[in-house]
Amino acid sequence: MSLVSTNKIENAKYELEIKVDAEGFEKAIQNAYMRARGRISVNGFRKGKAPRKMIEQLYGENVFYEDAVNALVNTDVAPAVDETDYELVTNPEINVTSISKNEGVTFKVIITVKPDVEISDYKGIEVEKTVKTVTDEDVDAQIQALRERNGRLVTVDDRAAQNGDIAVIDFEGFKDGVAFDGGKDSNYELALGSNTFVPGFEEQIVGRSTGEEFTINVTFPEKYQMEELAGQPCEFKIKLNEIKTKELPELDDEFVKDATEFDTLDELKKDMKTKLEEQAVRMADAEAENKIFEALIEKLNADIPPVMFENKIDEMVRDFNMHLSQQGLNMETYLMYTNMDMPAFRKTFEEQAQKQVKVRLALEKIAELENVQISDEQVEEEIKRMSEQYKMPVERIKSIVGTKAVKSDLMVSEASKIVKDSAKING
Repeated sequence: MSLVSTNKIENAKYELEIKVDAEGFEKAIQNAYMRARGRISVNGFRKGKAPRKMIEQLYGENVFYEDAVNALVNTDVAPAVDETDYELVTNPEINVTSISKNEGVTFKVIITVKPDVEISDYKGIEVEKTVKTVTDEDVDAQIQALRERNGRLVTVDDRAAQNGDIAVIDFEGFKDGVAFDGGKDSNYELALGSNTFVPGFEEQIVGRSTGEEFTINVTFPEKYQMEELAGQPCEFKIKLNEIKTKELPELDDEFVKDATEFDTLDELKKDMKTKLEEQAVRMADAEAENKIFEALIEKLNADIPPVMFENKIDEMVRDFNMHLSQQGLNMETYLMYTNMDMPAFRKTFEEQAQKQVKVRLALEKIAELENVQISDEQVEEEIKRMSEQYKMPVERIKSIVGTKAVKSDLMVSEASKIVKDSAKING
């Protein structure tokens, strides 16, 4: 195997020519034959005992070429790509340009790598920090939220349903007079005004009274998850079984004693104000840090391959899906209730993904310029910390994350400190 040539074909893309000589190809063919012969039957020979030449005469000289070439991708092409020392950001595109027993195999490999990065003036970035003033209205809103959490649902039977109520309903959906799958339920508790259901559904329950049976008409969104209903007019037969509303506790010292660790309403308000002020400072610090990194992005000069952004979105979608699964949900259900398809959902991560990729590239370059050094001991300590955090053996962490990635993350973290510590924050 030899790396014949490396040519830059566009930004962050290179074309590699990799050649496996006739001897290496012959070895791969023989290995392919050895793996496959047990599956091949030839008259006059026991299964698995037919000579390679006999099989090639019957099925063609190239009968084992495909398996041999696929094996060479792993045994020869991948190591040749590794020898280039480029940091790939996606899987390479591999094509065979020539193949023969006498000359061997030539591969054309297109790789996409991290782009060249330039950055300067990353120290002394100046930003403004504004701490929000906490008002009495903010405290009142917190107290109202506490009352909401401690409210109790009571049945209403002396008025019609209104926004904010819980309507307990039986419903069944029909399209062109035929009931459709997933459109039926009994004693479903629907919060009116929550926009949980199809647009127009909840609004047509408002004003109805307990015991009423009625029909409502809606049109499903054009991008509804269930394609057979997308953009289609449908009707729902509804029975309103019960109306519930939330009854809030009286706001007095007795409520405070029951619901909190404090004895009086004044004590509670004072504590809430203190906590809101501390939260305001934390939020201001976070916003200032965000401004620092936004300014850092502006100082970055790099022609970034779009696949890097797509990879980051892939990662974010996987994380989101994992979070859903921990809550007993799945992506399909989430998309259905949010009336989104996967392309639209991925687009919601686009801006955040681009920012994260750019900040990472900037910090990696700063770590290089600042000659940031991370010792093996620091890497081992970080892996140990991760092991304790995720309750996984150290070796398992190493196999999943890799020491190289951990070291890179630590270098980026140090570069981040350099940028933040040198920044000038006004306010």
